[in-house]
Amino acid sequence: MSTVKESVEVQVPVHTAYNQWTQFEEFPNFMEGVERITQIDDRHNHWSTKIAGVRREFDTEIVDQLPDERIAWRSTGGGTKQKGVVSFQRLDERHTRVELVMSVEPTGAAEKTADATGLIDRRVKDDLHRFKEYIEHRGGETGAWRGRIKPG
Repeated sequence: MSTVKESVEVQVPVHTAYNQWTQFEEFPNFMEGVERITQIDDRHNHWSTKIAGVRREFDTEIVDQLPDERIAWRSTGGGTKQKGVVSFQRLDERHTRVELVMSVEPTGAAEKTADATGLIDRRVKDDLHRFKEYIEHRGGETGAWRGRIKPG
């Protein structure tokens, strides 16, 4: 399993950055290769992606969510094996550090090649920078879910 760790500083308050990240169906606006996310319920999402010409559909489960601090997830089906956490650190009233740590187990030749060539690392870094542009350009979140999901 490969682990990717990237962070970006965004010029919005921590609650704005966090609130926007809870809007999973908006991810295609800043995540390359994500075609659609359907939020099933508070814990579950269905993803449709096309990366390096390979189309995948898989499900994820939120396993830990604490407002303004973190959202952790894991894949639960569809052949994609990943888990991760995105954390939000208040730097001051108008700045937040968003850090993403994700472990991915490449399956198939295309994913293994993407991992070996650093494509997955670059994709995550670029997605975080697109999130920065997206939220700073908007100036506010498109919605929010402030519920708590406890591990276990």
